[in-house]
This record gives sequence, structure tokens and C-alpha cells, in this order.
Amino acid sequence: MAPWPQPENLQIQAPETAVWIAPPHPFDLHEVTLNFRSPSWEWDGAGKVILWMTADSRYKLWVNGRFHHRGPARSWPHAQKMDVLDITNQLVVGKNVLAVQVYQPGYSHFSAVHRAAAGLLAWVEVDGAVVLVTNGRWRASRDDSFASDVPRISIYGSGVERRDWRKVEAWETAVFDDSHWSPARVVAGANGPIWSGLQKRITPLLVERTPSLALPLRGGGDQLPLPLRERAGVRVESWLLDLGRAYTCQGWAEVTNASGGEQLAISYAEKMADGTLVIADPTTYCRMRPTDFFTLRPGDQTIEPFALRGGRFVLFQLIGAAENVQLTPHVRIAEYPLAITKPLTTGDELLDGIVTLCENTLHACLQDTFVDCVWRESSQWLGDALPQALGLSAMGEDLRPLQTILLDTAQGITPDGILPSVAPAEVHAYTIPRYSAMWVELLALYWQQSGDAALVRQLWPTLKQVLAALLGLQNEAGLLVHPPGRRFYIDWSATAQSDPHLVFNLHVVLALQIATELAKQFEPKMATFWQTAAGRLQQRCRDGFVRNGRFYDDLAHTTYSQLGAAMALLTNSATPDEADALLDEIIARSLNERDEHEAGEMVLASPFMHHYIFECLGKYGRTPASLDIIKLRWGRWVNQGYPTTWENWNVDFPDGSQCHAFSAHPRYHLAKIFSQ
Repeated sequence: MAPWPQPENLQIQAPETAVWIAPPHPFDLHEVTLNFRSPSWEWDGAGKVILWMTADSRYKLWVNGRFHHRGPARSWPHAQKMDVLDITNQLVVGKNVLAVQVYQPGYSHFSAVHRAAAGLLAWVEVDGAVVLVTNGRWRASRDDSFASDVPRISIYGSGVERRDWRKVEAWETAVFDDSHWSPARVVAGANGPIWSGLQKRITPLLVERTPSLALPLRGGGDQLPLPLRERAGVRVESWLLDLGRAYTCQGWAEVTNASGGEQLAISYAEKMADGTLVIADPTTYCRMRPTDFFTLRPGDQTIEPFALRGGRFVLFQLIGAAENVQLTPHVRIAEYPLAITKPLTTGDELLDGIVTLCENTLHACLQDTFVDCVWRESSQWLGDALPQALGLSAMGEDLRPLQTILLDTAQGITPDGILPSVAPAEVHAYTIPRYSAMWVELLALYWQQSGDAALVRQLWPTLKQVLAALLGLQNEAGLLVHPPGRRFYIDWSATAQSDPHLVFNLHVVLALQIATELAKQFEPKMATFWQTAAGRLQQRCRDGFVRNGRFYDDLAHTTYSQLGAAMALLTNSATPDEADALLDEIIARSLNERDEHEAGEMVLASPFMHHYIFECLGKYGRTPASLDIIKLRWGRWVNQGYPTTWENWNVDFPDGSQCHAFSAHPRYHLAKIFSQ
């Protein structure tokens, strides 16, 4: 039995004859783009035709020369997700051909796990009967129009696209002659040893559209940051499209009258500063390079990148073109098919604007799963998923992203019992132990919303392993500390940066308390154990962190924070006599418009961690204060014309995100308040 959970309703049994395939070059792995074509196969026009398909790591599919879909959902190689696609309407009576382009970065990053191989697995069924499988009869070729010696788009993602359109063939068309291509190489069986645990994706396919946009801004003046403009004697013409808010998107362009050799650069950005587009500098922490480059061939052509990017602004720069070259820019938007079945109207204009602000952000940050933001990294962070899942639960009944984050993280649990903070990914230096405690909150939310006892039971061993691992982090004083090699993160705030930390310890107390209530229904003997463990840890926190009714963040008593006080109140670690003073100070700090910290005052929580501030205020009947805080702090974004919530109160640094979903939780809290 596999050590990771895999619900039976998601498991897939591949046909015995289906195998993973790749081109014949086994060591050609870095920034590799592969093209595959199926043998032609006959269809008589009868029956429903289903294509099962997956790839490592991303693919684009054409059926008879028409683009159909991109995928798969991100996954662990030991829990490989497959797309189930109805292609009936794309087929013709007679011969049909599938064409698939596969990209593999050749390294692990925040949404791809490298396994020293790239490949494709697929089969076609007509009314359940298998008529086509991936095998050595497929044809394959490495696409050398893509450069392999490219920098990464950021520390979080794959490579920049540099593609020479002079080398591009119309290989995806039904009539293309692939006889000069090589037969595909069989890499592995459908269910091992490189990839295994085949399962259906949980979330739906994204819906792609190309909207009609207003006439783009056009020019080459100082209002646009044109990194290539300073090339002496080189003509640069630019177009800037504003999508209105951040989206998962892709710039593409129609070009006529090209001479050949001209360059088209497509850049993505999220914000303007002083009238200037902010494209992050590769010297910053995230090392952002959100620009793809395409060399034009002579004549007319349509430039279509492979990868989806993200942002609000898409900048097109045509470099070195004669005046008769014409370019028409477009942007393709890819969206999660979100249905808001629980609309919220407060009757207050500002609050209604905040509702829209949060809904925009939550929708933008839904892809094949929850992602933290669309421009900078588009990664599934475990901690971020909690306010996202709460917000989504307040908007409708769609639990598929929540189910996905629970399984993706459980399937990636590390040997020491700590869950990955980014999944699926192999970025262990970013593993935050506190996020494992937040996973317990997510599991309880799923149980509350779904009543799905089967999945909770499947995840129960993971829950026990996680809590045992967290309790195993005790130092000699019985307080929890971060293990070596794990990331110390409490909040984007001025809180003390030292172990042991009050918030980490009390968050584990909260997780134990939540698990205790779950255990009463699923394993009563664990309820007593976890309740006792929570009580012991509470007392140790009071002994070490509390002085004169104040809950300090650290044992040296250097800082005290809203978040620490809120966690003390949420876990009942503060006494009733202490509660009012703590609540008053929490409220006063949030209602102080100043964001910067001053020595000796309570540390302001980030937008992210204000979720726990609102949970605390709600528990103690201070909901009017919650409304005041939301109006002040989220309302200023609305009043300033921003369409989405920010990563932090101030994101003027180049890498800062203005569309960050962990800050959109007021949608959840407002729904709770106005449903009372």
C-alpha cells in the first residue's frame, strides 16, 4: 500500500498497452519542448470519444489541427493526475490525428517535480473501448525552435520562452508529413516506475477566451519602461494592454509583412508606479524576468507562446521592424469556471466594493488549484489556501480546490511528518512547520462543508502523523521550535524572529483543539490525548511568554503582537480577565492608519494574518470593530481604485504582489457577519 492517500474514486487503471513515450534522446532534458503525433485512426462517427491524457510537466493538445486544451493539473509523479477530455465534437468521420506539445523544465520548481524524464501518456476510448494508446507507433521530435539556454522566469517557475519562428513547422495540422520524425521511445509503463498512482484531476479545466479590449496604449515614450529601447539605432514600437485586473493570461499577436529576424518581446506586469509600468528587475529577491522573446519569420504569422503567464498589463515590444510591419496584439485569458451561488450584498457601498475586490482576487487565484498570486509565482501554498478556501466556501459550494490542496500536501508529506508548504514541489527550504497546523484547519473545514467521512478517514493517518511531528518539536522546556532546515515564518510583520515563538506554539494548540473535536467523531481515544497535549502546551506558553497580562512573541519579551494576542484568545489561553484589554489593544492597532511599526507598540498583523484577528473579534462579539477595520484597511484599496487585494499593506517593492489571495478573506468574514 502506498504511504500517501489516494481516494478510490480518483484512481485510474490504464490499458495494459498504454506506455509513457518520449523522443529518442534520453539525456536531452534541460528546458526541453517535445512534439508528438499519433498514428491516424479511424472513427465511423458513432459513439462518445474520450481522451485520457497526462504529461510531465505540461502539454498542449490539438485534435485534427485545432487547439483543444492544455494540461495536466500539477501533480506529484507518484500521484500523477490525468485529464479526461471529451473530443467527440473535434473528430471527423474517417482518419483523425492528435498532436501534442510537451514542456519539461528539467529541474524542480514551485509547481513541477523533476524526475529525470519527460514524457506523454494517453489513450482514446470510444464508448469505453480503447482504440488508440501512446506507444512506439507515435512519432516524436524535439522542437528546436525553443531555445534551451534560457534563464528562469523567476526563482519560482520555469524558463523564459525564447523561440525562433523561422524554425516553426505546422506540425500540429492534420495533413503534416511526420515521416522524417523518429518513432517515439518507450520510457516506462503507464503506472511505474517513473510515474505512478494515476488519478483523475479534481478541479475542472480552465476556460480560455480572448476578450475584445479597448485600443491599446501605444508608443515608445518615457511612460513605458522599455528595457530594449536604449539600443542605439534600433527601432522599438510598443503596445500596452490593460486587462483591468490581474488574470492568468497569455499575450499573442498577429504579424504581417515581417522581413524576418525582427524580435517580439511580450512582458507581463501587475502594477504601475508614477505612471510607469513595473517590470521586476532580475536583481531583486524573486529574480523576476517576466518577458518572453520571439524571432519573426518572413511574411505573415501568428505568434502563440506555449506557457500561460499572469498579470494585469501585457506589454508588446516590436524590435527592429520596418514601418510597414503590422502587429495586432491580443491577450488570452484562462479562468477557473467559478459559479458564485452565495452572492453577498451588504447595503453599504464601500463594503460592497470590498466584496468585489475580494471576489476578483479569489477568482484570479484559482487555476488548477489555489495559487497565491498570478504574476509572481502562481504556486499552491498550504497556508495561503486556508483563507482562500474560506472565501470560496462563502461564495459557493465548490469544494474541489479544497480537496485538491488537502490531497496534494498529504501526498507530499516528508519523512519527518511535516507537510510541504508548496505542493506539488521539491522546495524543502521553504517548508514552514506552522502551515502543517493550518492543514488541520483545512481538514476540519472540509469535514464541516462536505460531511465526506470517507476522505477524512483516508486523511486520518496523515493528521495523526502531522500532529505527532509537531509535538515532537519540543525543546528541553517543552516549547516547540522549528527544526533545522525548515523555514521560520510567522508573519510579514515586525514580530520577533526567534525560537521558540508564541504564535507557532499557540497555533499548534489551536490545531490540537480542532483535532480533538474531529477525533470525538473519528477516533475518540485520540481526543483525550490531543486535549491533554494542548493543555500542557498552553500552560508552558503562559509560563514562558506572558508577563503582566501581555502575551509576548518571544521569551526575551522584546515584541508583542496582534497575532499573538489573537491566538491566545482563540485558544482560550488568555483568561477572561485578560480578554477585554487584549481585544481593545488589537482593535486600536488595526484602526491606527499607520502601517509602520514603532518600538514598544503592539505589532500590526499583515493582511494575511488579519484573518485570525477577525476570527478572534467574532468569537468575542466585537463584529462592529471588524467592520470598522475592514472599511479602513481594505476600503482604502477600493477608494484608490485597486481591483484586487495586496500581499501586504505596502507593496511598493518591485516583487510585491497586488493580487494576493491570502488577503481576500474579508469575503468570508463579511458573509458570516451579514448572515447573522
